[in-house]
Amino acid sequence: MRQLPVLLAGLGLSMSALAATSDKWDLPVHVKKLDNGMTVVVSEDHSSPTVGVSVVYHVGMRLEPRNRTGFAHLFEHLMFQGTPNAPKGVFDKTITAGGGRNNGSTRPDFTNYIETAPVSALEPILWLEADRMKTLDFNEKTLKNQQDVVKEEIRVNVKNQPYGGFMWIDISQHAFQKWENNHDGYGSFEDLEGASLDDVRAFHRDYYGPNNAVLAISGDVTPAQGFALAQKYFGSIAARPTPKSGDFSEPMNKTEKRIEQTDALAQVPAIAAAWKIPERGSRDQAPMAVLAELLAGGDASRLYQGLVKGREIALNVDSLFGLVDPWTYDGPTLLTVFALYKPSSNADAVLAAIDEEVAKVVTDGVDEATLKRVKTRMLADWNNSLESFINRADTLAKLQTLWGDANVVNKIPGWIEGVTSADLQRVAATYLVKNNRTVIDRKPVAKPAVAAAPAAPAAGDKK
Repeated sequence: MRQLPVLLAGLGLSMSALAATSDKWDLPVHVKKLDNGMTVVVSEDHSSPTVGVSVVYHVGMRLEPRNRTGFAHLFEHLMFQGTPNAPKGVFDKTITAGGGRNNGSTRPDFTNYIETAPVSALEPILWLEADRMKTLDFNEKTLKNQQDVVKEEIRVNVKNQPYGGFMWIDISQHAFQKWENNHDGYGSFEDLEGASLDDVRAFHRDYYGPNNAVLAISGDVTPAQGFALAQKYFGSIAARPTPKSGDFSEPMNKTEKRIEQTDALAQVPAIAAAWKIPERGSRDQAPMAVLAELLAGGDASRLYQGLVKGREIALNVDSLFGLVDPWTYDGPTLLTVFALYKPSSNADAVLAAIDEEVAKVVTDGVDEATLKRVKTRMLADWNNSLESFINRADTLAKLQTLWGDANVVNKIPGWIEGVTSADLQRVAATYLVKNNRTVIDRKPVAKPAVAAAPAAPAAGDKK
């Protein structure tokens, strides 16, 4: 992800107005496919004279070339380095000069490029996005510069951080069997340095064509206007053949995996426990999302109350779905519970406490009041995430890319509401089992004992 600020709130304050007239917030979703295969999604909202734009390409870490780990992320950086028509710096200056913001990020199954700005900047934004879809300024100097930038990002975010990315990088390497699912998406220095201009050109040619992209526009624009502008700027870009995706599916694991690691920068030990979760579109996907919230969603969660407050063996509890959320993955993914625990405890005690809380769900289910509280929090978080036009456009583009249906944005609340206690019992008993679990116990490196200072000679002693 580029280190640029993103305006995540305040530009699309429409939810409260809509909520006043209806208990259910349905986003307007209009979809059209251009002749070149590019899909366009428009969500009209005139509550603010601004727009959010997202272009999502259906390529990410899972599809990067072998022996080129981190390449999809490197390429994301290169997309901001200019084209023959808009040299380096033009993209950022054009958008920020009018008060807008932009960013991009790379995930296993997609790479997204997002902008928000006054509606008057919509056409320049679309021109810029179409321009870099056509071609980039491929040159050795830029490639070397961005290789160094990504390497420094790895140093800052992984190598020189306590715990690094062990709860998503290392855990995936051990939990998954297929290279596409288990390699380090951040990349090794050797692989990043080995990337060539031919690699860059081929990646752009193969995966950055209009037929492998979704454009979403949210905000102060009508569907007719949005579709016309999409046709104006993207319609003439020819479709390009996209390599066929492989089979990345994996069954649940059959044997628990336990790994111990040391961490020279950590002050206290940490544990990551991960389970393979249901595939996208499974009837168990929504129950798994609710179960994760029940177990590790904030201070009221079962694991926080059980491990931090109750047993007092952990310092915190958090959870993650790889690098995404419960709705935006398109291949094997993990639910990971991550916790710092007290040096007076150990990994076995933490795992036993987690298993105990999971067993309570399997045996007793979840009472109606608790289930309602969890769902209410999830629905509030979901609706709040869609307040800003930039997030709204990005969510629509990602859902259209992964599900083939941007209107999933309006289905997810119903899926959450429909989860029952029996659903939670079923998914807990099916997926959160020991044999499907991968565990990393990350321990601080023992600090060398400090030698005692020599005693000062007593008065009158000879040296």
